[in-house]
Amino acid sequence: MKRPQKALLLVGSPKPAHSTSEALGGYLLEKLAAEGFAGERVHLQPAASEPAGVAGLLASVADAELVILAYPTYVDSLPAPVVRSLEAIAAGRRTGKVQPQRFLAIANCGFPEPVHNRVSLAICRQFAREAGFAWVGGLSLGGGGAVSGEPLESRKGMLRNIIRSLDMSAAALAANRPIPDTAVELMARPLMPRWLYLWIGNWGWRRQAKRFGTTERLLECPWPN
Repeated sequence: MKRPQKALLLVGSPKPAHSTSEALGGYLLEKLAAEGFAGERVHLQPAASEPAGVAGLLASVADAELVILAYPTYVDSLPAPVVRSLEAIAAGRRTGKVQPQRFLAIANCGFPEPVHNRVSLAICRQFAREAGFAWVGGLSLGGGGAVSGEPLESRKGMLRNIIRSLDMSAAALAANRPIPDTAVELMARPLMPRWLYLWIGNWGWRRQAKRFGTTERLLECPWPN
């Protein structure tokens, strides 16, 4: 009996749980499971920190037909544990024969405009090419803070376009097709008006500052101009 295809989710957020990256990637993994895929997820923060974790990561990657990287964009790039993990994967794949595998990236950023993910997704595409993966597409979400690591189904109204995008992506991947342009466009749609997202973000900063007694320090400039 032929074993089902395996989809591996690499969670690139440094948060141990309840990250936007895991919420996005986990939803896609569940939809792929409904399409007959076996699923596995690996958190890259602990995996990249010790040799045993890296060895386990490489074994998981080698065993998967589809690798999904979900991560937050930090300063136009990938978090450091993600960079270390991708470097280890690329180095490991140069030393032996590899099976045909597909690679997908899902980026999210705290800025309301998804254009801030453009450079990091280009890095992912270049990694796939150099490491011998078939690049099947990248999804880009702006305003990722609005997801806040909650299950996507818990707020279907605001997140409806994200859910539609991932549903389309799962169907395409199950049919061995790349991510459709419609799914890319749906993921990039604003979750709310820009002014509202910024207002909520500023309110959150003020709330945290009050909690830690640092309200008067919010406008400090620690570095000279």
